[in-house]
Amino acid sequence: MEYLVVTFVAFLASTLTLFSGFGLGTLLMPAIAVFFSVELAVAMTAVVHLANNLFKLGLLARHADRQAVLRFGLPALATAFLGAWWLGQLSAGERFVEYAFGGWAFSVEAVSFIIGCVILVFVVLELTPAFGRLAFDRRWLPLGGALSGFFGGLSGHQGAFRSMFLIKSGLSKEAFVATGVVLAVMVDVARMLVYGVSLNAYAADINWLLVALATLAAFLGAFIGARLVKKVTLQWVQWMVSACLLMIGLGMVTGNI
Repeated sequence: MEYLVVTFVAFLASTLTLFSGFGLGTLLMPAIAVFFSVELAVAMTAVVHLANNLFKLGLLARHADRQAVLRFGLPALATAFLGAWWLGQLSAGERFVEYAFGGWAFSVEAVSFIIGCVILVFVVLELTPAFGRLAFDRRWLPLGGALSGFFGGLSGHQGAFRSMFLIKSGLSKEAFVATGVVLAVMVDVARMLVYGVSLNAYAADINWLLVALATLAAFLGAFIGARLVKKVTLQWVQWMVSACLLMIGLGMVTGNI
């Protein structure tokens, strides 16, 4: 079942990113977390996310703005290591909350609670018009890099802060997209290095076949999506995706996932 669900979500997420504004990792990680522990889900999603970004990097890297990459990317690298390290510290499996409801016993691990809260916060932010209109001057790029890198390392949610701080940096459309891809790869590489150390005890549990299939599905979704539309934002898709993420986030926070 996990092969069918995860590969389908990878394909759908990669396609919907062109419509909904949500990133591949935002949609894929919760789907994998249904079948695997949260820390494994974050690590497996990072592999797929990195492979997909490397694919785009080969196509777009030449358009990236070097100054923006340095001013945003160096702080992002530092805090990505920090976020990924903290995920490793939370992965001990300690019970954060235990409770009973309706005759059923529930337990919430610290990592599930925190990642669930991050998902809920980012769903709210993505759908808040005021947040979508926020933009910062170029001098704030280091701060944006620090925020984006930390959440990228912790849960993979880096795109919202990255876009918010790059949008007013005076970049052309091509430079904006390419710079975002380069920065995403930098954060992905940093967190993968930490995951490789912090999650070494879980390495045998990673389903590499599933990771490979999800990666291929993501490539296919991006290929098809790019030919369906260049620039489209469908609000109903955003609300549908948000509803799914909201349920998953609540499930993780309450111990139902």
